[in-house]
Order: sequence, then structure tokens, then C-alpha cells
Amino acid sequence: MSNFLRIQSAPTSENSAIRLHESDNVAIARVPLSPGSELTVGGVSVRVTEPIAAGHKLALTSIAPGEAIRRYGCSIGRAMHAIAAGSHVHFHNVALPELSDLVATATERSLAVPPAVVPTFDGYARRDGRVGTRNYVAVGAVSNCAAHASTLIAAHFASRPLPANIDGVVAFPHSEGCGHSAGPDTRQLHRVISGVMRHPNVGAGLLIGLGCEMNQVSDYAPEISGLTLQSSGGTRAVVAEGIRQVEQLLEQAAEMQRSPQPLSKIVLGLNCGGSDSFSGISANPALGSCVDALSKFGGTAVLAETTEIFGAEGLLLDRARNPQVAQKLIDVVAAYQAYLARFGGSHDDNPSPGNKQGGLTNIFEKSLGAVAKGGTAILADVVDYAESIPNLPGLVFMNTPGYDPVSLTGLAAGGANLIVFTTGRGSAIGFPTVPVLKVSSNTDIFDRMRENIDINAGSIMDGTASVAQVGEEILQQLIRVASGMRTASETLGHQEFVPWRIGPVL
Repeated sequence: MSNFLRIQSAPTSENSAIRLHESDNVAIARVPLSPGSELTVGGVSVRVTEPIAAGHKLALTSIAPGEAIRRYGCSIGRAMHAIAAGSHVHFHNVALPELSDLVATATERSLAVPPAVVPTFDGYARRDGRVGTRNYVAVGAVSNCAAHASTLIAAHFASRPLPANIDGVVAFPHSEGCGHSAGPDTRQLHRVISGVMRHPNVGAGLLIGLGCEMNQVSDYAPEISGLTLQSSGGTRAVVAEGIRQVEQLLEQAAEMQRSPQPLSKIVLGLNCGGSDSFSGISANPALGSCVDALSKFGGTAVLAETTEIFGAEGLLLDRARNPQVAQKLIDVVAAYQAYLARFGGSHDDNPSPGNKQGGLTNIFEKSLGAVAKGGTAILADVVDYAESIPNLPGLVFMNTPGYDPVSLTGLAAGGANLIVFTTGRGSAIGFPTVPVLKVSSNTDIFDRMRENIDINAGSIMDGTASVAQVGEEILQQLIRVASGMRTASETLGHQEFVPWRIGPVL
């Protein structure tokens, strides 16, 4: 990586491609490469034999059939056939390696002790000890049958002035809540709804139901008040009563004020979407640098997307706090593999067409870059989807799909009060009550989607900033956002909320 950080912005024969580790037999094109170009990469001279797009891989040496393709110093697959030096290396000539058996061999590690003095942000201290970065009134729907009514109630407050310390009245409509088996799906949805309604960024909330659905309003009482259409007299009646109750909740939430809070109260969700080959070189390592700084101050970072650690689990297991935490991660991966098998899925189904167009060949390559978001902090714990996230210094892993809106929903329901989202191909996602800070992996997508993206880690690719510098930029921006500054997704009004449906529709 140090060789890469010395590149200059203008492409030359020495910096047009990037070798990430001295053992790698492929390099990443920083700019489009033309046939006949002569390159020197990490001391290896190579002549490009075919067009290679930016972000894609070229062979630095001749690679024999069956030989490992190495990136980040790790195998991402094996050559299907002989690959000549200077050739394009991608899914057309790389076979997926086998998944290895995982063993919990972690030793006991002590979590970092935060210093006596840590940076602060201005947040909302809640009675349960958590701290909010926003102060919303939430109107949740317990089922799709109540989604329209919850949306109408929140919409009533969209154009009217609210107290200065109220960020808004937001609805949580969704398509679930009935037609579920009375098992894992119903329990998981209950965790999600409870998590977003009791979230530290929510000052007060109201639940709306139809009345006869599987997911009942009464299941959440007495902590959260609720109404049903069937007992209230229908849509108009429940909306009128809902508006009346939200008026009272606004008065309650308006009493809460921001105050200085230690950075240890940040629970930072980590997510990536629309990844490209540069994500694992710039945006993700920069976020990992931010995570390491946050964990030293006692903050918690939450890595997610189980499908995007396949093949890189060992990097997390080596950092587990103890064998029990390591075994929890192994169990999560095994359960997800079984889940995929029930539907005839493959662990390599995750890379999207956009990922592959961006140069990512398979899930192993994608995962090696994705786990970089977690930095080097100790893996303190592993939780299931939407489970409460322990506020421990270091890294927590949450079991979520790689599908962005479902993953963000799980992180938020678990209590993440901020989320950082890295992207290479571009993304426009947000969340109703949790600020989502976007970081681009390259300057091109930052320029093309400027209104959607907050920070450009493409400066690393351009040679104008280091990973550590961008990591510090992310941390300082997070402190400002935690204190009330709006992210791009908030300014645009993004409010994606998609609970994970894991079972059959009845």
C-alpha cells in the first residue's frame, strides 16, 4: 500500500497501475490502459496486451493454469487456463476458490481502555444511557395494512414549522407484518420495529396497526403507544387521532436538548454499496482508519453484510476478543450458507453486474476489500440482525444481507446512531432517522453524483491525500454530523426502510 500512496495524479508508466502487496501477481489499473502500453509496477515491467478499464486487473506475470490469483496478498481465485503477462484478469479466466473450513482459534484479548479525555459531540442523552444524534418523532406501521395511515400522519407535519430541536416527524411504512409464520420472521420484524421506535435518535413515537395482523400493536405495549384502524373507525379516523397524539409527542420531544457527549457514545454502522475495485483501496481503508481512531476513544463500529465477508472471515477471526466471539462469527457464516442453500443460492451470487463492471471478479475479492471498513480494531462481539448493539470499544459484527436497504435497516434497528456508506459506482440511499454519510472511492463518481456524496476518498487514488488523512476527514465530519450537520442523503430526503423477510409468504 505504501507504494500506491506515492503515486502522482498524472498517469505515468510507473503509476498507471497499482500493486497492493509484494506477493500479488495482478495489479489494478488506475486509469484505462491501452494495448502496447509499457508499465513498471512494483519493480515489475509488463506490456499491456489488451484494453483494460480503470479498476480492472492485469496480470503482472504469466500465470499457469490452476495457479492462485493474488490481490491484497491473498488468493481471490485460480486461473482457469494460462494467462499471459499483460492480459486482462477477470471472471472470464478466474475460477472461484473453495470455501475453507473455519476454526475458532482466537486467544483472549482485552478491549481498549479509552483515554480520560476524549473528543465530544453535541447529542441527545437518553434515559437508557444511549445518545442520539437526531431528535425525531416516529410514526411506525406494524404491518403493510397500516403503512398508508402512518405515512399520512407523518405527511401532515411535513410543511408545518416544528420546534428547532425536532428534526422531523417520520413514518416507517413497509410491506411486512402479516402473512408471516409465527416464528423467526415475526420475531425478527418485532426486533426491527422495536429497534427503530426505541432508537436513541427518536425522542417519541406512535405505532399504527390494522388490528388483525400477525404483528400486533399490543405486542409493543406499554413502552410504545399505538392505534389500530379497526378500533379507531378506519383510515380517516386513525389519521385524525394519530395527528392529535403526535402533537402531544412533539411537545414531549421538544423538551430534549443537545449537550456535550463523549465520542465513546457513537455507535457507527458501516456499509458499502455499488462497490468497485477502488473501494478496497481508498474508501474502505480510509473508513477503517476512522474506525481505529473511534475505537481508541471508546466508540463502537458495526461491520455488517455477511455475504460480503465470505472468503475473508479469517481476517476477522484473527481479531476476535475470545474463542466464543470467534465461534459466534463462524456460526453466523454457516447459518447464512445454509440459508442460501435452501433457495439454491451461491456464496458468489453477491457481486452485482455493477460490481463486476467496476473490476470486482468474485465475492472473495469483494470481501477482502469490504472488511477493510472495519480497520484493525478487536472484534468485540457478534450480533444477529437488528439485535441491540453493545456499546463496546472496537468492532461488532452484525448478521445482515448485502442488500443495502435491508442492511441499513438492521444496523439502525440495532442502535447505530450514525452510518458511513462507501461507494464506487454511486449510491443514493439514506435512512429515516439515522444520518448516512457517503464516501466515494473515486473522484469521477464524486463529481458525477456530487449532491449524493459527502466525502471524496478518490483523493487517495489521485495521489493528493493518504488513507490516514481521509480517515481523519471522515472522523471530523462524523463529529459535525453527530452534532446536527446534515448529510447529503438527509438534505435530499432519503428515507429507505426495508426489513429483512427471511421466510415464506403464507
